[in-house]
Amino acid sequence: MADDAPGPVTAPGGLFLVAVPGLEAPLAAEATAKGFSGVTVLPGGVEVAGGLPEAIRANLVLRCAVRVLWRVAAFRALHLAQLDKRARKLPWADWLSPDQPVRVEAVCRASRIYHHKAAAQRIAGAIAAAGIPVSGDAAITLKARIEDDLCTISLDTTGEPLHRRGHKSFVGKAPLRETMAAGFLWQMGFDGTQAVVDPMCGSGTIPMEAAEIALDLVPGRSRDFAFAHLVGGGSEGPCPSRSPPYLEEDEGGARFFGFDRDDGAIRGARGNAERAGLSEICLFTRQTVSDLVPPEGVEPGIVLTNPPYGARIGERKLLFAVYGALGATLKARFSGWQVGIITSDKGLAQATGLGLEALGPVDHSGTKVWLWRGRIA
Repeated sequence: MADDAPGPVTAPGGLFLVAVPGLEAPLAAEATAKGFSGVTVLPGGVEVAGGLPEAIRANLVLRCAVRVLWRVAAFRALHLAQLDKRARKLPWADWLSPDQPVRVEAVCRASRIYHHKAAAQRIAGAIAAAGIPVSGDAAITLKARIEDDLCTISLDTTGEPLHRRGHKSFVGKAPLRETMAAGFLWQMGFDGTQAVVDPMCGSGTIPMEAAEIALDLVPGRSRDFAFAHLVGGGSEGPCPSRSPPYLEEDEGGARFFGFDRDDGAIRGARGNAERAGLSEICLFTRQTVSDLVPPEGVEPGIVLTNPPYGARIGERKLLFAVYGALGATLKARFSGWQVGIITSDKGLAQATGLGLEALGPVDHSGTKVWLWRGRIA
């Protein structure tokens, strides 16, 4: 069969930061603020310039990213034989070590190569021919995307998704992921100076994420990454320290508060904050929504919460009373505070009586949710 496609071209570098669908804008803003260049928003994520050093830094410092893909090569392939030949010309040893297995995944869209399993097999064969083992349970994942006959080869430098920060052992029912909490805090205008209150905090994700942003902690300080298994990835180089900077006594006390009626959730949230080094600035208290009052000694800030909305926990009919009580409490006691409620249910959001506007949708583990936000007069 004729080899009529252009030869393989190693990509000049570049990263794709995978976002929670619907929270691409916060991720782009964060990447810009953290000094990444070439920031471009695309559906499902953000492109930035750079190679492995930038990928390492992105994994360590970005809070809104789900994972970091390092694009190492791109070439056209019109059929499987061309894919095989082009793949065998790539300098696999520049990126992959012969003592570290790799897993190959492929997706095909709008291309003459349409069978993703066959495509993955051809690329896996090329990697194996270069002396690098291939395994279905390897710590390193190579992702091939074939779209409009263009094959892009990326290496997943992350491993476990980035919402797994590494210091939370207790997780409640239907939890909000840390990456989502960071994105919603950005949409609320949180800059680290405001107090944050979560009336239904579960495992404490929102107050803890707010505290870490305020203290400029490194989110990836307590976990490992796939980049350590890549050639040149064992040294983090000029990346921020991964040692958690614990608080000094003069930090000014708690500014981030979580409440929940479930005593087990509060105990779990306290343990999570202790492991993260945040117990001096995050305060968790067992309390019902109706008993909620503004914390003493803080200026009006942000109320942000992810209450049950009947999709996975809670019965929808009973939840109207909960949302109504939340709205009445906030309206009566939280004048001047900004409010954000994360829910998939417009009716429940309207039951608060707060006249909130909707931002979204955002994909929350397969459920479309909106951030309903506003300010208490």
